[in-house]
Amino acid sequence: DDETAIPAGPVGGREAAIVRIEAGTSLYGTGEAAGPLLRNGRSIIAWNTDAYGYGDEAPSLYKAHPWVLAVRADGTAFGVLADTTYRCTIDTAATRADEIRFVADGPSFPVIVIEGRTPQEVVQELGRLTGLIAMPPKWALGYHQCRYSYFPEARVREIARNFRERDIPCDILWYDIDYMEGFRVFTFNREHFPDPKKLNADLLADGFHNVWMINPGIKSREEPSPNDPPDAGAKDSAEMKAAREAERNRFRAVRDSGKAQGMYVTRADGTVYEGEVWPGWCFFPDYTRPDVRAWWGPWYQDFMAMGITGVWNDMNEPAIFNVPSKTMPEDNVHLGDPGLIKPNGQAQGAEAAKGTHARYHNVYGMLMIKGTREGIMATNPDKRPFVLSRASYIGGQRYGASWSGDNSANWYHLETSISMVLNMGMSGQPFYGPDIGGFAGNGDGRLFQRWISFGAFFPFSRGHTGKDAIDKEPWAFGPEVEETSRLALQRRYRLMPHFYTLFHEASVNGMPVMRPTFFADPTDPALRSEDDSFLLGDGLLVVAKCVPDSSRVVVMPKGIWRQFDFEVPTGTRNTTKGRDGQDPELPTLHLRGGTIIPTGPVMEYVGEKPMDPLTLIVSLDAEGKASGTLYEDAGEGFAYREGEFLLTRYEATRVGTTVTVKATTVDGKMARPARGVVVRVLLDNGREAVGRGTDGGDIRVDLPGV
Repeated sequence: DDETAIPAGPVGGREAAIVRIEAGTSLYGTGEAAGPLLRNGRSIIAWNTDAYGYGDEAPSLYKAHPWVLAVRADGTAFGVLADTTYRCTIDTAATRADEIRFVADGPSFPVIVIEGRTPQEVVQELGRLTGLIAMPPKWALGYHQCRYSYFPEARVREIARNFRERDIPCDILWYDIDYMEGFRVFTFNREHFPDPKKLNADLLADGFHNVWMINPGIKSREEPSPNDPPDAGAKDSAEMKAAREAERNRFRAVRDSGKAQGMYVTRADGTVYEGEVWPGWCFFPDYTRPDVRAWWGPWYQDFMAMGITGVWNDMNEPAIFNVPSKTMPEDNVHLGDPGLIKPNGQAQGAEAAKGTHARYHNVYGMLMIKGTREGIMATNPDKRPFVLSRASYIGGQRYGASWSGDNSANWYHLETSISMVLNMGMSGQPFYGPDIGGFAGNGDGRLFQRWISFGAFFPFSRGHTGKDAIDKEPWAFGPEVEETSRLALQRRYRLMPHFYTLFHEASVNGMPVMRPTFFADPTDPALRSEDDSFLLGDGLLVVAKCVPDSSRVVVMPKGIWRQFDFEVPTGTRNTTKGRDGQDPELPTLHLRGGTIIPTGPVMEYVGEKPMDPLTLIVSLDAEGKASGTLYEDAGEGFAYREGEFLLTRYEATRVGTTVTVKATTVDGKMARPARGVVVRVLLDNGREAVGRGTDGGDIRVDLPGV
C-alpha cells in the first residue's frame, strides 16, 4: 500500500501531518468549499469565516471540516481526519500531487484514518465516528422561502397567499433580523409584527411552518445601533412606544442575567469582550461552557411559545464587524467544558478546558446550536427541533442543518452549489443546501429558473436573497419561470416519500441524502469529476443543466438507467399539459436498473393529504428484478424511537410478460395504511407499463408488446 501517514512535525512553524497517496487517487470532502467536486490540486483553510459573496478563490468559508475522502483508482477508499479545532490548511495534492497535507495552528494533533472497500463505507464510518443527524420533522424537507427580510406582517401574509393561490408547494416561511426590536435577540418589532403568535397560528393553519433568526451577539449598550433605520420610532404612538419598551425590557433580562452570571466571552485581561455586529456593540455567550448552554436554552421557552417552529442561528462564526479578522481576537478566553472526557476516560478538568479563541473559534457555532437545540427540546419535548446554522464544525450535523452562506446570483454559484452539497454530504452533513437564486446580487429570471429546476432536489431546499436584491419568489420573474418552479417543486413533493426514506437512512448509517454520481461506480474514472449530475439514494440520477445554453454533455454511469418524468397534475395553475418532461429547463431523471423508488401525490405542503395512492416507480435490472424501501412514521415527535414506524421493502420480479411487486415489512410496529398502490414499470425507449393494487398485497403488471 502506497499510503503512508507521516507525522511531519512543524511546517513553517506549524504542526503538520502528511498522507502520501498513490497515482489515480481522487480527493473529496474538505467540508464547505467552493469550486468543483474533485478537490485534487486545491488548498483551503478550515477557519469559520464570514465570507459574503465569496468566489472560487476564497480560502475559507463558514464551516470547518478537516477531513479528506480519498478514492483510489480501483474504487477502494480511505478517509483522513485531522483531529484539531485550530485553524488548519487542508492541502489536497496542491503542493505535491502525491500528498494530502494538514497544517494547523496550535499543538500537534492526532490523525484518524478510515479504510474502506468503497467510499460509501468510509462515509458511513465517518458518521459513526462524528455522529449522525437526528430525524428531522418531515415538514422541514419541504420547500423553504426566505429573504432578508420579509416584513411587515402584511408582506408575509402576501407571500403565503401567493404560494397557495398559485399552487406552488411550500412548507416554511423565514424571518430574518428585521423582525427584532432593534436587532435584540428574543424580541419582536411590534410595529411590524404586532401579534407574532397569531401570525404563526394563522399561517400554520394554512400549512406554513416558520423559522426565526437568533444570533449570538447580545446588544451590550443602550445606545442605538448604527444599523437601525434612521427614523426608527420617530412617529411612534404612546402605545407603540410602550410596546417597544416592553420588548426591550424582556431583552434586558437576557443581557443582564448573562452579565451578572459571567456567561460571556472575556478578553485576555479578564474583562468582558464587546464586538460590533448588527445591534451595535455586543456581548457573546461562551457556548463552549455547558453552564452557558444551560443558561441559553431556557430563553427559548417564551420565544417558542409564540408558535415558532424552527430557529435559525446566523452570524455564529462568530462574525464581528469593523475588524480586519472579521471575528473576535484570537487571545479571547473561553472556559470550555471541564467534564469533557479525554481518551484515557478521565474528565479534562477546568485548567485543560480553558483556552483561547484560536482553539475554540471553529466550534463556537456548533456549540451554539447544541445549546439552541437543547433549549428547544426542553421547551417542546414532544416535537423534533429544526435548527439551521451558518457556522459549524465536523460533527455539527448532530445539532442542526446548514447552508452555504452568502453566495451570489451568478452561474458560477449555480454550478458550484451541486459540488458543495455533495462534498458536505461526504463530510458528514447530509442536510445542506445553498441559497437558491443567490443571496448577493440580482441575477435574472433565467438563472433562477435553472437553479430552482434542480435546487428543488437538494436535501435542504430554500430560496433566499439579500436586502438590496430584487424579489426572487418563484413567481417574481414572470409566468414561464413560475411554471418551471412549480413543476420542479411538484417533483420534490412527489418524491417526498423517497426523500424521507433517505433522511431515515442518513440518521441510521450516515449515508448522504444527495450523493455524487461516481458512487454509482467508484471504479469508473470518467465519473470522478462529474458534478453536473447527482444521485438521490443509490438509484435515482438527477442530470442538471448547469450552463446557460445547456450544451454541456454529462457523463452517464454504465449500465441500465431509464429516463422518466411525471404527469402534470390537473386542477392546478399549471400551464403545462401532459408530461412535465416537456419543460426544457428541468433536469432529466433516470432510474437505475434494479431500483424501486416510492413517490406520492403532489401536495401544497407536507401532510396536506394522505399518501394515497403510493406510486412505485420500477426499473428492472438485466435479470428482471428490482427492489427499494419506504420508511414511514408520524413525521413529528419521537414515537418512532419506540418502534412506531414502518419500514417496507418492495421487490419486483419479472416472469415472462408479467412483473409482480411484493411488499414485506422489514421493521416497525406501525400499522400499514389502507391505501392504493400504482406501479409504474419503466421500459426501454421511454415506454412504461402501469398496474394497480392495494398496499401489502401482490400487484401484477402486464407488459404488453414486450
